[in-house]
Amino acid sequence: MHNHDTPSQWFVRHAEFITPNAAVLDVACGYGRHAKFFALRGAKVTAVDRDAHALATLRDIANVTTNVCDLENDPWPYAAQSFDAVIACNYLWRPTFDALLVTIKIGGVLIYETFMDGNERFGKPTRPDFLLRSNELLVRAREAFRVVGFEEGEEISEGTIVAVKQKICAIRMH
Repeated sequence: MHNHDTPSQWFVRHAEFITPNAAVLDVACGYGRHAKFFALRGAKVTAVDRDAHALATLRDIANVTTNVCDLENDPWPYAAQSFDAVIACNYLWRPTFDALLVTIKIGGVLIYETFMDGNERFGKPTRPDFLLRSNELLVRAREAFRVVGFEEGEEISEGTIVAVKQKICAIRMH
Protein backbone atom coordinates (compact mmCIF):
# COMPACT_ATOMS: atom_id res chain seq x y z
CA MET A 1 0.00 0.00 0.00
CA HIS A 2 2.81 2.43 0.71
CA ASN A 3 6.55 2.53 0.99
CA HIS A 4 8.85 4.47 3.29
CA ASP A 5 8.97 7.49 0.98
CA THR A 6 5.61 8.05 -0.68
CA PRO A 7 3.23 10.23 1.34
CA SER A 8 -0.44 9.34 1.58
CA GLN A 9 -2.57 11.02 -1.06
CA TRP A 10 -4.79 12.34 1.75
CA PHE A 11 -1.80 14.22 3.20
CA VAL A 12 -0.74 15.50 -0.22
CA ARG A 13 -4.28 16.67 -0.96
CA HIS A 14 -4.49 18.66 2.29
CA ALA A 15 -0.87 19.85 2.47
CA GLU A 16 -1.93 23.40 1.55
CA PHE A 17 -3.36 23.82 5.06
CA ILE A 18 0.12 23.48 6.58
CA THR A 19 2.12 26.60 5.85
CA PRO A 20 5.90 26.84 5.44
CA ASN A 21 7.60 27.30 8.83
CA ALA A 22 4.64 25.68 10.62
CA ALA A 23 5.55 23.59 13.68
CA VAL A 24 4.25 20.10 12.84
CA LEU A 25 4.02 17.03 15.06
CA ASP A 26 4.11 13.72 13.17
CA VAL A 27 2.66 11.19 15.61
CA ALA A 28 3.92 7.58 15.45
CA CYS A 29 5.81 8.57 12.33
CA GLY A 30 7.70 5.33 11.70
CA TYR A 31 10.25 6.01 8.96
CA GLY A 32 8.84 9.50 8.51
CA ARG A 33 7.42 9.62 5.01
CA HIS A 34 5.09 12.45 6.05
CA ALA A 35 7.73 14.18 8.19
CA LYS A 36 9.98 14.26 5.10
CA PHE A 37 7.16 15.48 2.87
CA PHE A 38 6.23 18.42 5.10
CA ALA A 39 9.88 19.25 5.95
CA LEU A 40 10.60 19.56 2.23
CA ARG A 41 7.70 22.02 2.04
CA GLY A 42 9.39 24.15 4.73
CA ALA A 43 7.61 22.99 7.87
CA LYS A 44 9.55 22.40 11.10
CA VAL A 45 8.62 18.81 11.93
CA THR A 46 8.90 16.96 15.22
CA ALA A 47 8.78 13.25 14.34
CA VAL A 48 7.86 11.05 17.31
CA ASP A 49 7.89 7.26 17.43
CA ARG A 50 9.00 4.49 19.79
CA ASP A 51 11.19 2.93 17.08
CA ALA A 52 14.64 4.51 17.46
CA HIS A 53 15.92 2.63 14.39
CA ALA A 54 13.20 4.11 12.18
CA LEU A 55 13.77 7.59 13.59
CA ALA A 56 17.51 7.29 12.94
CA THR A 57 16.75 7.33 9.20
CA LEU A 58 15.53 10.93 9.63
CA ARG A 59 18.67 12.24 11.34
CA ASP A 60 20.01 14.03 8.24
CA ILE A 61 16.71 15.46 7.00
CA ALA A 62 16.60 19.26 7.23
CA ASN A 63 13.73 20.67 9.31
CA VAL A 64 13.11 17.37 11.13
CA THR A 65 13.71 16.81 14.84
CA THR A 66 13.12 13.33 16.24
CA ASN A 67 11.82 12.20 19.61
CA VAL A 68 11.95 8.56 20.71
CA CYS A 69 8.86 8.11 22.87
CA ASP A 70 6.42 5.28 23.53
CA LEU A 71 3.16 7.17 23.19
CA GLU A 72 1.20 4.22 24.54
CA ASN A 73 3.12 3.82 27.79
CA ASP A 74 4.91 7.11 28.47
CA PRO A 75 3.08 10.30 29.50
CA TRP A 76 1.97 12.50 26.59
CA PRO A 77 5.12 14.60 26.02
CA TYR A 78 3.69 17.74 24.42
CA ALA A 79 2.04 20.82 25.90
CA ALA A 80 -1.35 22.17 24.92
CA GLN A 81 -1.31 24.37 21.81
CA SER A 82 2.35 23.67 21.07
CA PHE A 83 2.03 22.78 17.35
CA ASP A 84 0.54 24.46 14.29
CA ALA A 85 -0.37 21.05 12.93
CA VAL A 86 -0.59 17.46 14.07
CA ILE A 87 -0.48 14.66 11.54
CA ALA A 88 -0.97 10.94 12.09
CA CYS A 89 -1.21 8.06 9.67
CA ASN A 90 -2.04 4.41 10.40
CA TYR A 91 -2.02 4.91 14.16
CA LEU A 92 -4.69 4.97 16.85
CA TRP A 93 -4.27 5.07 20.61
CA ARG A 94 -7.51 6.33 22.14
CA PRO A 95 -6.14 7.02 25.67
CA THR A 96 -4.05 9.93 24.33
CA PHE A 97 -6.33 11.09 21.52
CA ASP A 98 -7.76 14.05 23.45
CA ALA A 99 -4.24 15.18 24.45
CA LEU A 100 -3.22 14.93 20.79
CA LEU A 101 -6.07 17.25 19.76
CA VAL A 102 -5.28 19.78 22.49
CA THR A 103 -1.66 19.91 21.26
CA ILE A 104 -2.89 21.79 18.16
CA LYS A 105 -2.87 25.60 18.36
CA ILE A 106 -6.05 27.57 17.71
CA GLY A 107 -6.18 27.93 13.92
CA GLY A 108 -3.95 24.89 13.54
CA VAL A 109 -4.55 21.79 11.46
CA LEU A 110 -5.25 18.13 12.14
CA ILE A 111 -4.59 15.70 9.29
CA TYR A 112 -5.36 12.15 10.36
CA GLU A 113 -5.78 8.88 8.49
CA THR A 114 -6.07 5.41 9.94
CA PHE A 115 -7.86 2.09 9.82
CA MET A 116 -11.47 1.60 10.85
CA ASP A 117 -14.01 -1.14 11.53
CA GLY A 118 -14.09 -3.58 8.64
CA ASN A 119 -10.35 -3.52 8.07
CA GLU A 120 -9.96 -6.85 9.86
CA ARG A 121 -11.21 -8.55 6.66
CA PHE A 122 -8.18 -7.27 4.74
CA GLY A 123 -5.28 -7.36 7.18
CA LYS A 124 -3.85 -5.75 10.27
CA PRO A 125 -4.83 -4.11 12.43
CA THR A 126 -7.67 -6.40 13.37
CA ARG A 127 -8.24 -5.56 17.05
CA PRO A 128 -11.14 -3.16 17.71
CA ASP A 129 -8.82 -1.14 20.01
CA PHE A 130 -6.88 -0.08 16.90
CA LEU A 131 -9.82 0.46 14.54
CA LEU A 132 -11.89 3.62 14.41
CA ARG A 133 -15.65 3.29 14.58
CA SER A 134 -17.73 4.85 11.82
CA ASN A 135 -17.58 8.67 12.01
CA GLU A 136 -15.35 8.53 15.11
CA LEU A 137 -12.97 11.23 13.86
CA LEU A 138 -15.93 13.52 13.13
CA VAL A 139 -17.31 12.96 16.63
CA ARG A 140 -13.94 13.63 18.26
CA ALA A 141 -13.39 16.81 16.24
CA ARG A 142 -16.89 18.27 16.45
CA GLU A 143 -16.44 20.38 19.57
CA ALA A 144 -13.32 22.35 18.70
CA PHE A 145 -12.66 21.85 14.97
CA ARG A 146 -14.06 22.89 11.60
CA VAL A 147 -13.87 19.92 9.26
CA VAL A 148 -12.53 20.72 5.81
CA GLY A 149 -12.29 17.13 4.58
CA PHE A 150 -13.58 13.75 5.73
CA GLU A 151 -13.75 10.32 4.15
CA GLU A 152 -14.33 6.80 5.33
CA GLY A 153 -14.64 3.51 3.55
CA GLU A 154 -12.83 0.93 1.51
CA GLU A 155 -9.46 1.67 -0.08
CA ILE A 156 -9.05 0.10 -3.51
CA SER A 157 -5.76 -0.60 -5.25
CA GLU A 158 -5.70 -2.07 -8.75
CA GLY A 159 -9.35 -3.09 -8.45
CA THR A 160 -8.94 -4.88 -5.11
CA ILE A 161 -10.07 -3.73 -1.67
CA VAL A 162 -6.92 -3.46 0.44
CA ALA A 163 -8.07 -1.66 3.60
CA VAL A 164 -10.91 0.21 5.29
CA LYS A 165 -9.89 3.68 6.47
CA GLN A 166 -11.15 6.92 7.91
CA LYS A 167 -9.56 10.30 7.19
CA ILE A 168 -10.03 13.85 8.40
CA CYS A 169 -8.56 17.27 7.82
CA ALA A 170 -9.81 19.86 10.30
CA ILE A 171 -8.93 23.31 11.63
CA ARG A 172 -8.97 23.95 15.38
CA MET A 173 -11.42 26.78 16.09
CA HIS A 174 -11.16 26.99 19.91
